[in-house]
Amino acid sequence: MEHHDDNEHSLAADLTAMLNLNSDRRQTLRWLLAGASALPMMGCGGGSDSATDTSSTTATVATPATTTPTTTTTTTTNGSCSVIPEETGGPYPGDGTNSNSSGVVNVLTQSGVVRSDIRSSFNGPTGVAAGVPLTIKLQVVNVSGSCASLEGYAIYLWHCDRDGNYSLYSNGVTTQNYLRGVQATDSSGGLTFTSIFPGCYDGRVPHVHFEVYRSLTAATSAANRIKTSQFTFPVATCNAVYATAGYSASVSNMARISLATDNVFSDGYSLQMSTVTGNATDGYVATLTVGVAG
Repeated sequence: MEHHDDNEHSLAADLTAMLNLNSDRRQTLRWLLAGASALPMMGCGGGSDSATDTSSTTATVATPATTTPTTTTTTTTNGSCSVIPEETGGPYPGDGTNSNSSGVVNVLTQSGVVRSDIRSSFNGPTGVAAGVPLTIKLQVVNVSGSCASLEGYAIYLWHCDRDGNYSLYSNGVTTQNYLRGVQATDSSGGLTFTSIFPGCYDGRVPHVHFEVYRSLTAATSAANRIKTSQFTFPVATCNAVYATAGYSASVSNMARISLATDNVFSDGYSLQMSTVTGNATDGYVATLTVGVAG
């Protein structure tokens, strides 16, 4: 196993990071409770996460939702959609709710953050994240309105690089802001990000963070977010990616974690499991329906 020292994010390190943040008090307490329950279980991932929102409402929709069955969280059923669970943004949101070594960090107000291709840094920094290509396709639907597509909503999305590091926060990449971006939904409620497959770091399964806003204008302040959540990937896909060059550290980390022991997805992940197509040579496409109480 490769050791990244300060670059490697363990669950314990994430807990320490959270204690130093200026994030919303309620969110921090939820994170600590979730993280404390998972301390004996080490594995892979990113920022820490909270329990699934089991109060999701359900609405009828013509097209069946594609989900992975689980036993402990609210799930979609054929002909319905549900509100995606609320989760913590973790220690590395970059949305103005906490600080890095240089002070409060907020990419939402920076020129160039509204973009589809998030592999490169922007607004000055020039770093580019390498890795297996990943296209992320999300569709935002209104659970309170018969699962209708929500046009003009915005999503801020971020995740770690193939080494498990988060731009703006992790040692060596604090001056970079890659793998972060904002997109608005089209008339079908859809949006697309071009990225790379995230690595697996110690303590979490591979995952992607995102926040939902009612508009691009609203997406300049984290105070306006209406949903914070995360999604993950099928284990077989992760293993195929981590067998490629550049992801060697993820192999051992992935072997020590599972969806059942992850401190976010252990209570259910059916609404947060992306559907993935493709291969490690040509790249992957991950799709997910994001239900919100529009």
